[in-house]
Amino acid sequence: MIEKTFSTPMGQIHYWTAEAPGRPWLVFLPGLTADRRLFDKQTQALSPRFSCLVWDAPAHGASRPFALAFSMEDLTCWLHAIMEREGIKKPLLVGQSMGGCIAQSYRKAYPESAAGLVTIDAPPLGRRYYTRAELWLLKHTKWMYRSIPWGLLQKCGVAGTSESPYGHSLMEKMLKSYCKEEYCALATHGYKLLAQAVEAYGESALACPALLLCGEKDGAGSCRRYDKAWAKAEGLPLVWVPEAGHNANTDAPDFVNSHIEGFARKLFL
Repeated sequence: MIEKTFSTPMGQIHYWTAEAPGRPWLVFLPGLTADRRLFDKQTQALSPRFSCLVWDAPAHGASRPFALAFSMEDLTCWLHAIMEREGIKKPLLVGQSMGGCIAQSYRKAYPESAAGLVTIDAPPLGRRYYTRAELWLLKHTKWMYRSIPWGLLQKCGVAGTSESPYGHSLMEKMLKSYCKEEYCALATHGYKLLAQAVEAYGESALACPALLLCGEKDGAGSCRRYDKAWAKAEGLPLVWVPEAGHNANTDAPDFVNSHIEGFARKLFL
């Protein structure tokens, strides 16, 4: 894949593309504290048959240093500008966890610019799915993170997201790229951003073709509960990824890839 950069007032965003001329685009959006490597097994398997873009979200991976002053609106605006620069029209957005939230926000802001969504262990943005207490907690995680020793935070971050040796190893590498202060600041900002995005999203339905994938052993937050409610309320297909945790695409890459490709072929044919 070819590495490129996009400049913003808060820092540079790094992203990678592999264009297959004439083939539809898949745009991969990693989750909070994860970087482009989260989707290595997807881009490697799918790029021969689809054009692919993956980014290091602002303040993640190579997209550092980056001021933690951005909103969900900023993220969707920058993503749109990158896709316009690359001439990407009507892609399938594939977002894991927070990346799935960015995909939902993007679809609402630019309803004609995305053909559909695949979310992987991502909660919905609809306000109806959250209690007041949950939103309050999302806005007040700072001292919880800071009170936990860095070594324990890393262990929890690995054990709480993956069920496979590959998933564990990859998450461990990604977490080791941070120091405790940077990690805590990023996580705190991300959860607050999520709460604000939920409040801004309101009760809007997704209103586009979508597929929800969720690890059957996902123990991060309440994603399984959220996705059950989301699928039921909006009539969306929900597929449980066997023996997979929160980073289901790293625990069961072949299973996830087959569902992404199957959904994409139905969407673009």
